[in-house]
Amino acid sequence: LIAAKAGVPDSDMNLALRRIIEKAKKDQVPADIIKRAIDKAKSGTAADLTEITYEGFGPGAATVIVKTLTDNTNRTFSEVRNCFTKSHCKLGVTGCVSHGYNYLAILGVKGLSEDEALEILLMAEVDVKKLETEGDELVIYGESTDLYKIKDAIEEAKPGLEYTTEEITWLPDNDEYITLEGEDKEMFDRLLSLLDECDDVQDV
Repeated sequence: LIAAKAGVPDSDMNLALRRIIEKAKKDQVPADIIKRAIDKAKSGTAADLTEITYEGFGPGAATVIVKTLTDNTNRTFSEVRNCFTKSHCKLGVTGCVSHGYNYLAILGVKGLSEDEALEILLMAEVDVKKLETEGDELVIYGESTDLYKIKDAIEEAKPGLEYTTEEITWLPDNDEYITLEGEDKEMFDRLLSLLDECDDVQDV
């Protein structure tokens, strides 16, 4: 909806909208939901929406970042806070968790070597943070704003490749993952379940 409102609500003329529709279809978002969002933007009846990110602490040293899209910030804050409270977790202040993460673009592609990717992206003047090979898949990490620059450069140089991952997400510094067990795992699952029930929550 934001992409449709920010530009022309027509995927043939709005590149950002077209890419988001492609990703939504890949994520199996029903066509009628996509159409309703575009129709809202076309009609001009959609309320102004704001993207807000909340940060907090889960059980057993887990950390949580919650992305929301809302037309009522007070309602959304209250709903997200209730999710944390009901699962014995603690909602924090901005920056309390995200300082330990990097916000990165991630593109997974098959049929491309690290050397080929480096050469293509160097020629396109796109900054690469990290490359990882996992079996027959190459995973490219870049600036969050460069996801489509990376993909466009590769598609132009080597069209027809299979893309396995295409997202912008938070990743912890130094791969600092933890394992939750027992009651901690139950409380964490409860938190995720409650957040999933909130209409304003877009991603966790």
